[in-house]
Amino acid sequence: MKTSVDKLGETRVKLSVSVPFDELGREMDQAYTAIAQQVSIPGFRRGKAPHKLIDARFGRGPILEQVVNDMLPVRYEQAITENELNPIGQPEIEVTKIEDNDVVEFTAEVDVRPEIEVPDFSAISVTVPAISVDDEAVDSALEELRGRFGELKDTDAALEDGQFAVINITAEVEGEKIDDASTDGLTYKVGADDLIEGLDAALTGLKTGDTAEFTATLQRGEHKGEEAAIKVEVTQTKERVLPELDDDFAQLASEFDTVEELRESTKGRLEESLKAQQAASIRDEVLKAALEQTEFALPESIVEEQVHNRLHQVLGHMAHEENALAQFLEAQGTTREDFDKESRDLAEESVRTQLFLDAVAESEQPEVSQQELTDHILFTAQSYGMDPNQFVAQLQQSGQIANLFADVRRGKALAAAIARTTVQDDQGASIDPNEFFGDVDEDADQADLAEETNED
Repeated sequence: MKTSVDKLGETRVKLSVSVPFDELGREMDQAYTAIAQQVSIPGFRRGKAPHKLIDARFGRGPILEQVVNDMLPVRYEQAITENELNPIGQPEIEVTKIEDNDVVEFTAEVDVRPEIEVPDFSAISVTVPAISVDDEAVDSALEELRGRFGELKDTDAALEDGQFAVINITAEVEGEKIDDASTDGLTYKVGADDLIEGLDAALTGLKTGDTAEFTATLQRGEHKGEEAAIKVEVTQTKERVLPELDDDFAQLASEFDTVEELRESTKGRLEESLKAQQAASIRDEVLKAALEQTEFALPESIVEEQVHNRLHQVLGHMAHEENALAQFLEAQGTTREDFDKESRDLAEESVRTQLFLDAVAESEQPEVSQQELTDHILFTAQSYGMDPNQFVAQLQQSGQIANLFADVRRGKALAAAIARTTVQDDQGASIDPNEFFGDVDEDADQADLAEETNED
């Protein structure tokens, strides 16, 4: 087999392959066997007819077609390996020559991974927001917790922000009641501003038994965008009464005996949450800085594929109606041109990031254990709200296990690289990235050693 490679662009090549017939013996035998099994020739058992008789009866056309179909995937992969190419996506293959008993030639155009020079992460410095949990933040969290245990009680006071009202709403357009914009017995928090524009202003100052009328533009339903006459009736006014923040509440709302213990636990929980946010900030800032130092061309077909997938996904929610998409974009205050540009920008960012992380993974060469892959699969299944076994079955059916493996490998590689960077917060304090992105392999080894020791 002879091969040659022509560079069509920075990320695309044309592979030309020539396979002499004397290398196609296995494929020829397979083709004759397959056709012999499908036909019945008098005097011969099915599958036992000689090659010359099959040629005489059916011609060489079906044989050559079967041979080409069988040899293309194998010879393509062989040519890719021999030329040390790293293809991305599916190739465009064209059979250019079939000379019986002589040669089969084909070409394959395919995108390849660009050459990416990974920067020195030890020379990267980033700044992220500082972690600060003050008494006000703790008080706010405890107030939210008290709210979960609050009770609504009737009141005679005039309504104001933060109070609750049981209301009946009637909406009419040109004198006709709009059922999907009307309701009875709805408990509403004044100031929520999440139902009808103007409702909060109308309710403010009302008491039980009072009514108010106003006009508003309907935001949803069959009459979306139309002006409606709204009448609201207050049938009850209520206020939320919160429990006292004391030891009794601490025992009711948590596993702690005292309110001080609850406060300390709340502060610790807030700090852990902020640390998780800080870790995400470190990751994002380091990745951003590294990408800014790295220039490489993007495979156009891969970008176009992602752009197409996003459009297909959006249209899928609209029964693939282009007019529905146009109306949706108009309601969002944007245009199809802006949507297409945003889709391309997002696609380019996604492809650039993934290719770069693949290059980092090749540089770092992290090992992914079966447990790490399993943990990632379980986490992903949980995020989709799926049963893990069902999720794994779908992954196996669609051949996506390798993609999840690659995700874990990219994550480990980036973590190892981030651990070598310099990080400080916006208050000037140094942060050790190893606190968030330490040597996970070393941790795993220590865990395995501890387990072995316990077993002994």
